[in-house]
Amino acid sequence: MEIVMLICGAIVGSVIASILACMPGLHVYNILGPLIFLIAQYEISLHPYFIIAVTAGMIAGFCFISPIPSVILAAPDESAFFTVLPGQKYLMAGRGYEAVLFIVTGSAFATAGLLIFFFFFAKYLLPLKQVLQPHYHWILWCVIAFMLMSEWPTEGRPGQGRWDKFVSANRRLLAGLLTFVLSGLIGFVVMYGKTSRPELAFQGPMPVFTGLFTLPWLLVNIIFYVEMPPQKIFETKSAGYLHLPAMSIKSILYGIFAGLFGGGFSAFFPAITGGVGGLLAGHATALRDDVAFLVSQGASRTVYYIGGFFLLFVPDLYMARGGASHLLKTLYIPQGATDLYVVMTATAIASVISLVMFEMLVRGIVRIVVIYGLRFISIVALVIILFFVLFFSGWDGIIFCIVSSVVGLIPVFWGARRMNCLGVILLPVACNMSGFGEQVAVWLGLI
Repeated sequence: MEIVMLICGAIVGSVIASILACMPGLHVYNILGPLIFLIAQYEISLHPYFIIAVTAGMIAGFCFISPIPSVILAAPDESAFFTVLPGQKYLMAGRGYEAVLFIVTGSAFATAGLLIFFFFFAKYLLPLKQVLQPHYHWILWCVIAFMLMSEWPTEGRPGQGRWDKFVSANRRLLAGLLTFVLSGLIGFVVMYGKTSRPELAFQGPMPVFTGLFTLPWLLVNIIFYVEMPPQKIFETKSAGYLHLPAMSIKSILYGIFAGLFGGGFSAFFPAITGGVGGLLAGHATALRDDVAFLVSQGASRTVYYIGGFFLLFVPDLYMARGGASHLLKTLYIPQGATDLYVVMTATAIASVISLVMFEMLVRGIVRIVVIYGLRFISIVALVIILFFVLFFSGWDGIIFCIVSSVVGLIPVFWGARRMNCLGVILLPVACNMSGFGEQVAVWLGLI
């Protein structure tokens, strides 16, 4: 009976998440949150293995399928926006399918690596936590410093005056700093304010994240009337198998190891999101080639989501990393090593199912965009996203979403890195971990 519940839960979770992940801007937590809320509200009795497997299946399905809208529609979440520019380059060259497949390749190898790691080495995570925990705050500030310093000034144009040359050279840097500060202030408002109804409090960051990371590129698609060129995926007559592009084994391995490191760092450290993991992995691979970069991004976000969820089940560790862990804890508290093996098995099953569905889903989305046009699809996606924001967060959420999208457009139009939008999480959490977060909130009039 328990095995049946595990298998059924993994299938249900992966199928649901794989289909819904094709919808741009819709995060797996936006579905998992209301689902767990309804189960708790109406006291629905479900087998623990089924609940664990459904949750693991939804996370796996999201990791494997969500890169499709991130690349094809340029509508990423905060952990995937690094893939937009290289992915768009592939898309405009008619190779969008290849870009998505490189990302999914990284996800597949990262999942296998996670299963091996947690099976053999999970017992070493508790001592590692005990050693690093007193140093979390300054490590986080170092990450912030690295992120801001990597936005380096460029040289001004010859013949410009001193002031004009200074502005030209530092435009990207100043835009990045402004984006970081403004998104950080929004993060303080989210942390100490209220952006959703009390019964849906876990959806509070949704409108802000949507505005910062998803809406800007959809608006660019709509305003500038970007059209997707013919895609080479349709040169393959049969859709019954993965049309594999030429891949360098060396680039794949390089991307996998970089992604494992970046994702592992973001999953283990508090407040370090998948976007930061993508940043670290990207810096290790960006100068190498696009294949290694895209593979690293898939591996990094998979380790962040799936690996972070696994941490909740490690005996004596029970670290809640990510929204899925916090949501599941409201229904079930892991009991021991058996639960760790359950969630690992469910993830393995769900990953295989999502990979099987991948070919059909990516071809379907590309065909829809070819028929209706990227601009029309972006308009539809924008309407759907705003509907979900309104449903989960009300009109206050719409206001937060609009304000956040203005901040998210700053790096788009000024050529700065969109990673600076991660200030929405990093700045308030770093201040809190250093002991003066509440004082800053008082200065801002939030408490």
